[in-house]
Amino acid sequence: MKRLIGMIIIGSLFIQTGIFACTNFIVTKSASVDGSVLISYAADSHVLYGELYHFPAKTYPKGTMLKVYEWDTGKFLGEIPQAERTYNVVGNVNEFQVAIGETTYGGRPELFDTTLTGIMDYGSLIYIALQRSRTAREAIMVMTDLIEQYGYCSSGESFSVCDKNEAWIFEIIGKGPGRKGAVWVALLIPDGYICAHANQARITTFDYQKKNDWNNLNQTVYNSKDVISFAREMKYFDGKDEQFSFSDTYAPVDFGAARFCEIRVWAFFNAVAGGMDKYWEYAKGNVEHGQWGYATNRMPLWIKPDRKISQADIFKFMGDHLEGTELDMSKDLGAGPYGNPYRWRPMTWSVDGQNYIHERATGTQQTGFSFVAQLRSWLPDVLGAINWFSVDDAHFTVYVPMYASITKIPYPYRQGNGSMMKFTMESAFWIFNMVSNYAYTRYCDMYPEIAQVQSNLHNEFVEGIKTNDSKFAEMAKTSPEKVIVELNNYSDYAANKTHKTWTELYAHLFTKYMDGNVKTDVEVPAGYIYHAPSVSQPPLKEEWYRRIAAETGDKLKLIGPGH
Repeated sequence: MKRLIGMIIIGSLFIQTGIFACTNFIVTKSASVDGSVLISYAADSHVLYGELYHFPAKTYPKGTMLKVYEWDTGKFLGEIPQAERTYNVVGNVNEFQVAIGETTYGGRPELFDTTLTGIMDYGSLIYIALQRSRTAREAIMVMTDLIEQYGYCSSGESFSVCDKNEAWIFEIIGKGPGRKGAVWVALLIPDGYICAHANQARITTFDYQKKNDWNNLNQTVYNSKDVISFAREMKYFDGKDEQFSFSDTYAPVDFGAARFCEIRVWAFFNAVAGGMDKYWEYAKGNVEHGQWGYATNRMPLWIKPDRKISQADIFKFMGDHLEGTELDMSKDLGAGPYGNPYRWRPMTWSVDGQNYIHERATGTQQTGFSFVAQLRSWLPDVLGAINWFSVDDAHFTVYVPMYASITKIPYPYRQGNGSMMKFTMESAFWIFNMVSNYAYTRYCDMYPEIAQVQSNLHNEFVEGIKTNDSKFAEMAKTSPEKVIVELNNYSDYAANKTHKTWTELYAHLFTKYMDGNVKTDVEVPAGYIYHAPSVSQPPLKEEWYRRIAAETGDKLKLIGPGH
């Protein structure tokens, strides 16, 4: 998701600030609990409506043209030849278990094609590649071929490109106005390792390849031929090829890139592996620079976790607020008396000439949708790929299992059911926002209740997937069309149950916590027509009363005998 960029000055540093949207976590087969490849993605735009996209598999007459529109704005960019056959895509996962996510890092501003002479933006690359690819390698090939033929019109992007066997990180940036195409590099993440990116380019040095052999399954690096020579032409770099770092050259790390972006990667790595303390100062924004301005204390691109990771773990990591660190967002004054780990925008602000920031954690209020793709090589494709899809804030959401082979999107998540400026109770996006926005007002009391309902649904769906695996694995080999009918029904059931449960949860929370009270229903005693609920009014923590007393002085003092 595009990172909208502004500039502030702290000391001598120019810091990129703005929305800082999207987070991707990647887990390879041997690093996951069950041998799945896992990829997560949060589309954290303040104006993106959460709905589940669907591109049905189709065949087209030769010569058919495809209109390309910029994903962020809807602007018409041009036309390209349509593929004669496309594949079924549910959200960001296709029927052959290929999944793609992204985060925008922007990079050097002079490399953004402000003239929009290219046709391909990052969103179009994702959804066109998913409709045309059977493997992750093939998806990268499709994306880079499209860029070479039709040009690139977005700023710097990091992509997660995965299939049921492999996980890749693929980074790209344009060449600026008047220059067609882009420079890029893609690396295969070693099996048994995890990777992540969050609005900062992360590929540093790599084994430059003179030739991209897409049929060679032993090739673990692909790159544009001019990825290094273009940097020399632009006078960004003049060292030896083996010293060249893609991200340090095309998107140098500054305070904002570390504190707002890399810290989310750090939080994920730190949750599953020891030894991350040595990167904490870097994650906080204390970036040390060496030759060519390269950061010298950066985190590794990928790490080996100390334990296996499940999709349920990823659900939790996507809602992180730096809990357990000195930057825990529920602990400082900005959290208010109810420990709310959220901060409204803007992210940067000034007092008496001093600039300050709010933290940008993984879990954030402006998420339109997020997903965790679970890609399972031991099952037939029709059953193997699951798009665990959710809307709104990942910390408060429910990830609903949407199989990548389904041909009908459940109504609460379907495109056209509401919009960012059209409220409807039939939309999952609006119901989840009702719950989360109400809970922000009394977080410490409401969230535990929400988390329990959330956990119950996740546990049910995980068990439901296991049941489906045992019921349909054999049928999928001989009658995949019958399995699709069953999976349509199951995803529809899960989606509608989630929507109904969350609607009832909002009614419960609103009733219980209305007007600052905490009400509990009681049994009506014999002889009474009705009986009022039990009401409590929990006091604030003493530290908050002390803050109020200190700030108001004598204004609120109770005056009278004995006081």
